[in-house]
Amino acid sequence: MYNKITMAVALVLGATAQANTLAADNNNEPEKIEITGSRIKGVDLEGTQPITVLDSEAISRSGASTVYDLLQSLSQVKGGSGTFSTSESGSTSTSTPAGQAAASLRGMGPSATLTLINGRRIAPSAFAAGTQNFVDINAIPLSAIERVEILATGASAIYGADAVAGVINYILKEDYQGAEFDVSVGNSFAGSDEGKVQFNALFGTELGNGNLTVFGDYFKRNQFDARDRAHTRDGNLTNSYSYLPKLSNTPNIYYYSSKDGNELAAPGCQSELVTTEYGEQICAYYPNQDDVLTPPFESFSTGFMYNQSLGEHRLKSDFFFSRTKATAFSSPAAINQLDDSEGPYVSEEALFIFDDANGDNLLLSSLYIDPFSSYLGRELWGFAFDARFDAPRTIEVESDNLRLVVALEGYIGDWSYETGVTYSQSKSKQEAIAGVYNRYQFHAALSGELCSDGSIATLAEDNVLCQSGTLLPFYNPFLVGDAANDATLALTQATPTRRGKSEVYGADFNVSGELWQIQDIAIQAALGVEVRREQLSDTPSMDAVADANKGYLVDVFGFGSSIAKAKREQFGAFGELYIPLTDALEVQLAGRFDHYDDFGSTFNPKISASYRANEQVLLRAGWATSFRAPSLTQAGVKLRTTTSTFDCGANQAVAALYCEGDGTLVTVNSLELGNSALNAEESESLSFGLAWSPSGDTNLTLDYWQFDYTDVIDTNMTAVLDRALSDASLRHCGLVPDGQMGISFAADVCAVTDDAGLRIDADGANLQQVLANYIAEFDPRNQSLQLYRDHVIQLENTGTQTITGVDVKFDHRWRFADSALKVSFNLTHYLEYQRNKPGSDTVEELVGTFRYPENIARLGLSYDRDAWYVNVFADYIDSYQDDIDGLRGREVDELSALGLLDEQQQRQVESWTTVGLRAGLALSEQLELSVAIDNLFDKNPPRVYGTSRGFDSINHHALGANYRVGLRYRF
Repeated sequence: MYNKITMAVALVLGATAQANTLAADNNNEPEKIEITGSRIKGVDLEGTQPITVLDSEAISRSGASTVYDLLQSLSQVKGGSGTFSTSESGSTSTSTPAGQAAASLRGMGPSATLTLINGRRIAPSAFAAGTQNFVDINAIPLSAIERVEILATGASAIYGADAVAGVINYILKEDYQGAEFDVSVGNSFAGSDEGKVQFNALFGTELGNGNLTVFGDYFKRNQFDARDRAHTRDGNLTNSYSYLPKLSNTPNIYYYSSKDGNELAAPGCQSELVTTEYGEQICAYYPNQDDVLTPPFESFSTGFMYNQSLGEHRLKSDFFFSRTKATAFSSPAAINQLDDSEGPYVSEEALFIFDDANGDNLLLSSLYIDPFSSYLGRELWGFAFDARFDAPRTIEVESDNLRLVVALEGYIGDWSYETGVTYSQSKSKQEAIAGVYNRYQFHAALSGELCSDGSIATLAEDNVLCQSGTLLPFYNPFLVGDAANDATLALTQATPTRRGKSEVYGADFNVSGELWQIQDIAIQAALGVEVRREQLSDTPSMDAVADANKGYLVDVFGFGSSIAKAKREQFGAFGELYIPLTDALEVQLAGRFDHYDDFGSTFNPKISASYRANEQVLLRAGWATSFRAPSLTQAGVKLRTTTSTFDCGANQAVAALYCEGDGTLVTVNSLELGNSALNAEESESLSFGLAWSPSGDTNLTLDYWQFDYTDVIDTNMTAVLDRALSDASLRHCGLVPDGQMGISFAADVCAVTDDAGLRIDADGANLQQVLANYIAEFDPRNQSLQLYRDHVIQLENTGTQTITGVDVKFDHRWRFADSALKVSFNLTHYLEYQRNKPGSDTVEELVGTFRYPENIARLGLSYDRDAWYVNVFADYIDSYQDDIDGLRGREVDELSALGLLDEQQQRQVESWTTVGLRAGLALSEQLELSVAIDNLFDKNPPRVYGTSRGFDSINHHALGANYRVGLRYRF
C-alpha cells in the first residue's frame, strides 16, 4: 500500500521535474480557466460532460436569498428525500439541524454530493442529519458567489470521496472593482407575517500588486407555522390522532387502568372527543397545531478574497466567516413512566377535582386503583394516564462556520501549477429553552416528592424531607389553569445542551500542461496530490446521554442526542489526460488513488469521450467509479438515541411476529452504534448524451445517466429482526446488556415459553409458539410480540440502489434590434430508481412512489430590453403515489371509507405546477430594482395523506404566493 503512495508521489514529482526543464517567460501568459470535472486548465471540456453553470447573471436574476433558494431552479436536486432545508428541522437527534440546509443530486442523499468552494472542500456540519454528515449550504454566503458549476455524474477520479452523484462547486468572486449595496424585503401575500429581509455589500479595489474584494451579508426570516394556512392547520384525517393529548387539554386515562380495558377521556377535554378503532372516546392530539413549517432563521457572513501578483506567480487567498441562528421545534414530548414505558402513574387524588356536588366521582369508580412505586420508592395507590407536555420541544441553535485558503499559482516552464492549504471549521451549539423536562424531577413532582427549590426530597424512614426549600403538593396533571400547580411543573423543566465541532485541514499540489505531442496531437495532463485531516466531535450535556449504567435512560423526556468523536487522515494522488485523437474526437482519462487510515484504500478511474459530428452536433459519453467514505459520525458515533423503523411489508416472517401479519411500518425507540469496520460506499456511473446547436441562438442537450450504488450505509432494523429469528444472541429479555446488540422484549413476552419450555431468548426457541402462548396468556391489545425499548443496532453496509434517467435542456433566443426573447425548458425524467427493501433482497421500484416523482421540469420565457427584463417560468412536479403503506390501519380504513383509494388500496398525489415571475429595471446607471414572485397564482400544495403535515415538504411548499423586492446600488 505504501509502495503505491510512493509511486504516486514519484509520478507527480517526476512531472514537476519535467515541467522545470521547460523554460519559458510566462509574464504575459493569459489566465487559463479550470472547469469543474477536470483539473486541466485551458482546455474547453465544458461541452464534453453534463455540467450546468449558474453564472452571475442567473444568480442575480434568481430572486434567491440563500444558496438553497438558488438551487431550487435545478431539476437535478429535486425528487427523493436527499435535498432538505430548514423546513425539515426538528429538536431531536434524528432531525435536520435547524437553520441548516443541504443539496443532494439525483435524490441520492447529501452525503453522496460533494460540495466544493473554488475547487476545495469545506468542513461538514458538526451535527449530522441522522448519521449523515453534510455541508451546510446556508453557511455559504450567496453574495460572494460568482457562479455555481454542477456536475451531475460520478467524479471521484478527480476529487476523491463523496463525489458519487456529482459535484457542486461554488466559485467565489475575485478581482472585483467598485462597490455595490443590495437590500431586499419579502413576505407572503397572506395575512400572517413570514417576512424576510436581506442586506448585501460588496467592495473591491486594487491593493498593492493585487486586488482585495470584501463582502458582507445579513439575512433574517420570520417563522412560518402550519396553523397559518387553512390547508395545513388541521389533521389530515380524523384517525391521524395521537392518544397523548396535551396536559392543558386534560390527559386520557390509560387503558390498562380502565375496568373495561378502554382508554378513557377525563372531563374537561378542550377539543371534540375522537372515537378510536377500539370504540373508545378519547381526547386526541394532532401535531399540526404545533408544527413549524419554516423556523425563524438569521444569518450574518463576511469575508474577503485577495489576489496578488508575485512576479510570475500569484498569491490567492479567500476567507469567510458566517454565523447562523435558528430555533428548532418538535411536537411536545410524551410523558412516560420512570423506566420510559407507557402510562405514568399518579395518585387517585388527582381525580378528586372532578367530584360532583355530593362528593361522588363516577370516573374513579370505573378505574382500577393499583399500587405503584414513587420516585423515592414509596408504595402509593393510583392509576396510569396518557399525556404529553404542553410546550413544543424548542431548541435554539447557533452555528459558526469559517474557511481560510491560501494558495499559490503560476508557471514552471510551460506547466501551470497550483498549491494551497485549507482550514475549514463548522461549530454548532444547541440549547433547549422550552418543552424539555427532567424525568426524575417530574416523577418526584407527581408523587409529592419535589421541593420548592427544584430539588428532589429524601426519604427518612417514612418521612419525605427537603434538605432545602419546602415540600410541594403533588403535581396534578388533570388540574388545568392553576398557577401553583403550573409553577411546580415549571421547576422540572430542563435545559440540556449539545455542542459540536467539525474541522478539515488540507494541503494540495497539482500541475497542468502539455505532456507530449504525437503526430501533431498535443496530449494535456494534470497531476496532483492531496493530504487531508478531518476531525469531528458531537458532545451533549450529561442529562441528554443514554447511559447503560442507568438502564439507557436519558435524564430528560424527548431530547435525543448522540455522542460522536472521530478523526481520520487521508492521502490522495490523481492523474488526468486529455487526448484529442482527431479534430473531432477527444478523450479524457483520469484515475485517483486514495488511502484512509481507518477503512483503507480505493482506486477510482474515469473515461469520457466526445465526438463532434459536425459544427452543430456533439456526442459525449462517460464512465466512472466513485466512492463515499463512511462519515465521521457513522464511524465514530458512540451511542445515539433515536428511533428505528422496520418494514413488515418487506419481510413476511417479521410481519407475522411483530405486525399481526400486516405489511405496515413500525417505529420504535432504539440506540444506534457507529461501526469502525464500515466499508466505503461505492458507485459506478455511466452517461452518454447529445448536444445540438443548429445556431448560436438554439441549444439542445439530451443526457442519459445511470448509477449503480452499492454498500450504502444505514441501520437496518428489519434485517436485525430477521436475523434474530434464528440468532438467539440478538434476542434479549429486558434491556440489551451493555456491549451487546439486538432486540429488547417486554416482560410479558419473556414470562411465557414455547411448547418445549424455551423462553424467547433461548437458543432454538420457536418464536411462533412463544407468540401463540403469549396471546393466550395475556390477550394483548396488539396481537403480536411486544417489544420493550432501546434496541441496540449498528450501522452497516446494507443498501443497493440503481438509478437511471434522462436530462433534457433546450433554449432558443430570438434577437431583435434592441431586445431579445428567450424560451428555455429543463426536464429530469427518472427511468428507474431501484432499491433493496430493508431486511430483504427484494428490490422495490421507487419511481412514481412517495417523494419520487417521475418527471421534474421548468419552462421559462424571458424578455430583455435595454434597461429592463421580465422572466416568467412554470415549475412542474409530477404526480406520485401517496405513502399509504406507512399509515396506520385505522387511517387506511378511513381513506377507504372516503373513497380515496383505488382498487390496489393506493392513491395518487396530484401533480403540481406553480408559476413564478422575475423582473428587473435599471432606474439609472447605478440603481436597479428587482421583483420576484413565486407561486404567482397562490396554488395550495397537493394533499398528501402519508405525512402528518398534509403535504410533501420536500417536493412542495405551503407558503403560497410570496414576493421579494430588491434594490441594488453600484458605485
